[in-house]
Amino acid sequence: MKSLNLLKANTRKEYIELKRYLPNTIALLLTFYIIFLAMFAGIQVIGDPSTQDANIQFVIVNYIFWYLSMMVVQDIGWQITNEATQGTFEQLSMSPMGVWRILFARLIALVAVHFLIVVFLLYLSMFTTGQWLNIDVISLLPILISTLFSMFGLGFIIAGMSVVFKQVQAFLQILQFILAGLVFVPVSVAPILAFFPIVKGVDLVRGIMIDGITLSQVAFADYMILLFNAVFYFVIGLVFYLNCEKVAMKKGLLAHY
Repeated sequence: MKSLNLLKANTRKEYIELKRYLPNTIALLLTFYIIFLAMFAGIQVIGDPSTQDANIQFVIVNYIFWYLSMMVVQDIGWQITNEATQGTFEQLSMSPMGVWRILFARLIALVAVHFLIVVFLLYLSMFTTGQWLNIDVISLLPILISTLFSMFGLGFIIAGMSVVFKQVQAFLQILQFILAGLVFVPVSVAPILAFFPIVKGVDLVRGIMIDGITLSQVAFADYMILLFNAVFYFVIGLVFYLNCEKVAMKKGLLAHY
């Protein structure tokens, strides 16, 4: 019950912030849509006409995942920095639930609230380009959930860095391009990328949405890599955050910015 209340409270918080700061939310949507239009225009102008449709579909899927990964991975770092600046982060550490559970609830709430935005951007992109992808919810859902756990792991790593170093804004800006690389570079270019966070999930989602494959057509090895990435990066991220939190407590950094 406590965990459910925690999740409900953080979901309500995310929704209220998006609604209360509506101009900022609209600006965020416009920014990402304009970025997509620039990509679309680039394909139209300098792309190979014979592969134009495939390239546009490729960009739609990658761009949607780029938005989602940035929201999940980056936002938690910004939140901790803001909490530390306002002097409220120490209050979170006094909660009997533990800070990591609060952050985990925030990550889930972030996905739940921004999922509507993701769906809106997806259909807007398809409408703009006239390229309608295969939206097989039953096939997409388990892959998306597994991919989200690897994103959560990265989010905890960023959270741990934010707790100790406080000022991580420059790194978060660089992280945008790192995430873009993980999302946009196909596994076929370098198979080792399949073991990087997010990459395998995006590759399988592309196969479903562009090529129309189903879960039964996904190789068993691909499932194992996806599951391994989800567990590995989530555990690594959580352990990294907990150790960073211990360092911050020993050095008395929780109460100071």
